[in-house]
Amino acid sequence: MIEPAHAQISIRRQCELIGLNRSSYYMQPAGESSFNLMLMALIDEQYMKTPFYGYLKMTAWLRRQNHLVNKKRVARLMRLMGLTAVFPGRKTTIPAKNHKIYPYLLRGVKIIRPNQVWSTDITYIRITGGFMYLVAVIDWYSRYILSWGLSNTLDSTFCQDALKRALERGTPDIFNTDQGSQFTARAFTDILMAADIRISMDGRGAYFDNIFIERFWWSVKYEDIYLKDYVSVPTLIDGLNHYVPFYNEERLHQSLGYCTPEEVYFGY
Repeated sequence: MIEPAHAQISIRRQCELIGLNRSSYYMQPAGESSFNLMLMALIDEQYMKTPFYGYLKMTAWLRRQNHLVNKKRVARLMRLMGLTAVFPGRKTTIPAKNHKIYPYLLRGVKIIRPNQVWSTDITYIRITGGFMYLVAVIDWYSRYILSWGLSNTLDSTFCQDALKRALERGTPDIFNTDQGSQFTARAFTDILMAADIRISMDGRGAYFDNIFIERFWWSVKYEDIYLKDYVSVPTLIDGLNHYVPFYNEERLHQSLGYCTPEEVYFGY
């Protein structure tokens, strides 16, 4: 929708007219070889079906699909995608050195209302010729997506931006994350502490702790990403700008008594 060579309307103004952040127009997806991108697409879809597959089982599965790959390549690609097998075991999520790890606060806690517990996570999103990372913040009780963001790197900045946008909607009692370096970074936890929010972090092997955001990843990929195969970052942003409101405001959830997350979050 952007015409870089337009004689009368600047790129900045064109972005303003269609509601696109100008930095998103210039953002380029992270790249790999075409073979690796093909493998990553296969790994992503299989992981959504079998999240308990580590790199060894994923390597075996790819070989059964007649792809000549070794375990080192698959391990590197899964690490690049931020994927680890979800089962109790050692080193499922590696925090950064010198980052403080907070205790898990939700064991035995009954979730009974909105804004009691929020959580966040990051997932890999494929697009033509590359890939991006998607972060989202979700309310546990209602499954309402409070904010989301995209980045072509796994730095902490886009996670912090998503958190700040979510806090414009409300404040949870507890905020739960895994022990990834994006969420243990002082810049991220300081935002939570400044808002007087209790910080909770998953323990090793606590693979059900982030189940609600994992279900959202399944929904957004199977109901949107895999169907549309976005060709650029702006088209991906446009697609998510349509899908997330649909998920929040129109999509009925059996676990919510066939209500929408919006209805439950706002108490309609």
